[in-house]
Amino acid sequence: MNGSRAANATLVSGIRSGLPAVPAEVELVVCPPAVYLGAVGAALHGSRVVLGAQDVCEQEKPGAFTGEIHGAMLRDVGCEYVIVGHSERRTLYAEGDARVARKFATAQALDLTPILCIGETLQQRDEGAAEQVLGRQLDAVLHHSGIAAFTRAVIAYEPIWAIGTGRTATLEQAQAVHAFVRGRLACADATIANSVRILYGGSVKPDNAAALFSCPDIDGGLVGGAALKADDFLAIANVGALR
Repeated sequence: MNGSRAANATLVSGIRSGLPAVPAEVELVVCPPAVYLGAVGAALHGSRVVLGAQDVCEQEKPGAFTGEIHGAMLRDVGCEYVIVGHSERRTLYAEGDARVARKFATAQALDLTPILCIGETLQQRDEGAAEQVLGRQLDAVLHHSGIAAFTRAVIAYEPIWAIGTGRTATLEQAQAVHAFVRGRLACADATIANSVRILYGGSVKPDNAAALFSCPDIDGGLVGGAALKADDFLAIANVGALR
């Protein structure tokens, strides 16, 4: 929940000006708040940066759901991606696994590519329940949509326990979780598991991106605060070519 018309214009202009230096194989998606999707989409028009949304309603048909945003509306303003199950939606707004799974399915049904966020809390990690929690979050989507759905989806791992706690995920911890996620999918289909993109969402910054992206199962980043500065976002994008 950041941005303004002026700040967004400055940010997008900065990103666009730096794109020529970003390797062509690096894919970039920007997900602004819903009220700015139209303006940001227009500012990105003609560039290689794709527009995405931060959330979507799980309802497949529009109607009496005041305050919600239907997936077709997101497509109508140019979105191709949408984040579902972000840690803040799960923890602050009590979105459970079943609702996230419905959002994932609805996004795909309405021609949006879901970026499925999963992650465990500090208490869950300290109790040794990280894999159980992550497995449950993945299984909710697998049971609802099937493994084939992951041929057109992205997964983002967010270590909630490393956000604002003073604790930091090591490269080994991050890689271990990404390997677990890929292995969980491989139990259903190894080919799909090996092709799905799994992003790391634990405070990716210019000074740690290269090390993170060098891990074999980390395919990119779900960038938070660093995405609010064009230079930082572009610096991360530039090291994304390591993948």
